[in-house]
Amino acid sequence: MNLKKYNNLVELFFDQYKKQPKNKIFLNSLKGTNKEYSWDDVNSKILKLASEISKVIKKGDRCLLLSENRPEWMISDLSIMLAGGITVPVYTTYLPRDYEYIISDCTPSVVLVSNDDQFKKIKNICETNSNIKQIFSFEKLNEIANDLYFNIEALDEKDKINDNNVLGINLQRSDPACIIYTSGTQGNPKGVILSHGGILSNCEGGYELLKPILQKETRFLTWLPLSHSYEHAVQFIQIAVGAKVYYAESLDKLIKNMSECSPHIMTAVPRFYQNLYQKINTTFNKAKGFKRVLVKNTLKIGTKIFLKKEIKFLEKILNFILEKLVRNKIKKQFGGSLKTFVSGGGALDGEIGTFLNAIGLPTLQGYGLTETSPVVSCNPIDDIRIETVGIPFKCNEVKIAEDGEILVKGENVMLGYWNNEEETKKVLKNGWLHTGDIGKFENDYLKITDRKKDILITPGGDNISPLRIENMLTSSEIIDQAIVYGDNKPYLVALLVLSKEIKNNKDNLEKELETVNNNLTKIEKIKKFFVVEENFTIENGMMTPTLKLKRFKIINKYKKEFENLY
Repeated sequence: MNLKKYNNLVELFFDQYKKQPKNKIFLNSLKGTNKEYSWDDVNSKILKLASEISKVIKKGDRCLLLSENRPEWMISDLSIMLAGGITVPVYTTYLPRDYEYIISDCTPSVVLVSNDDQFKKIKNICETNSNIKQIFSFEKLNEIANDLYFNIEALDEKDKINDNNVLGINLQRSDPACIIYTSGTQGNPKGVILSHGGILSNCEGGYELLKPILQKETRFLTWLPLSHSYEHAVQFIQIAVGAKVYYAESLDKLIKNMSECSPHIMTAVPRFYQNLYQKINTTFNKAKGFKRVLVKNTLKIGTKIFLKKEIKFLEKILNFILEKLVRNKIKKQFGGSLKTFVSGGGALDGEIGTFLNAIGLPTLQGYGLTETSPVVSCNPIDDIRIETVGIPFKCNEVKIAEDGEILVKGENVMLGYWNNEEETKKVLKNGWLHTGDIGKFENDYLKITDRKKDILITPGGDNISPLRIENMLTSSEIIDQAIVYGDNKPYLVALLVLSKEIKNNKDNLEKELETVNNNLTKIEKIKKFFVVEENFTIENGMMTPTLKLKRFKIINKYKKEFENLY
């Protein structure tokens, strides 16, 4: 598929719509009453909604979109673009001050919300904001008495619009498609302006990556918030391949949903794979007798094959048996059709990636930022090197600066930060995006070694990666979350959150730390630690919507406890 020929993302949809059987199911919601939308349904709804939005906005106006994942999300996104607007997606898990800041910053003309639960979060802000000309909702809102309110269910009664050029909007590749606010691990979020061409070029790389495993009708399961740049871009890859898309109920029901829709492809952040690893590993550790032998050999031989190590003739025969007895059973728990998991949005621990691939759950690791639309690189399916983030997409150039920082240039790089020229100039220099990540190339594969701003420097001038140590700590069944501290300190210390199962049993903690320390250099070893009872979550403001710990905020909160360890 030639994605270079399109001027904008709306053209991509309408071109694909022409090629698809009109009654073929495109979008499916697994929530509640399992709604299904054919390609014709989606096309019709986009044209009608875009027609309404165009009555109240002009080209370039921002349109805030607040909704959980559901078919109407994609419909709204494309409708906004067709009307000439710029989509501003926001997380449903934001705190009130985040909504207030973003609405004040981007000054939307239109707000689209899914239901009452979401509208309540911004109701007071909307009522006092003179910029907002119209509020659209997917479901009826009970708590609104406003002449500017429009329930899009009413569009079903309107006559079908057959001409997608009726709105006459001329969008070019260089025009802004969306402003995605970075969830940020510190400070106010920044609005990243992504262009139509930037997302299209990213889709081109994604299409080439997935081409070897595409089916006649490839099934995707979507659960990562569509307000995240990663999943936002994935929805356009779904359009490009003519996929069948399922929207998951929730993270808790993800395995159940996989069993129901049998997806071929699913994207997720490292936290999901970490939880998956711990659950499967715990089950494996409980196996006894013959089952334990099977599990042990599945991991042993699977790891050797994955790491391209030579296996003996008898191991090949045994592996054939293990494929039937162990791996196929594991695959069936995830729907039985999975071609690949794709991990992005953070560093995937190498041990976890190797484990999942070894047991028959193909897992690719990629790398990107909101500022790069978002993917920079990804492992190819036929040559996964899990300790790396793969080969850079052809849509961008990647080079390593003298200090080790990864620099990116290409159409996929953002246009800039909304209303923030100062921050834009800090990261965009001579066309190169300074990512803040440290890395290197190994045989054309990009490897991330650390975050530039998170590096701990010892009094002796040694650089230490806290993320690597934290990943080692949280790989334990005992430790759920960890923050390593010690910049310019004589030794490292850690804050630990223990797994629920052993909250009242800390006897094994010292032993677990000793095991981790045995695999660390002298300057990396954790000398002291303290335990906190409460998990860091999105709800308490200590975790981003993409499940990354807000390191800066956590350290500030527990600064006294950290310092008391010295």
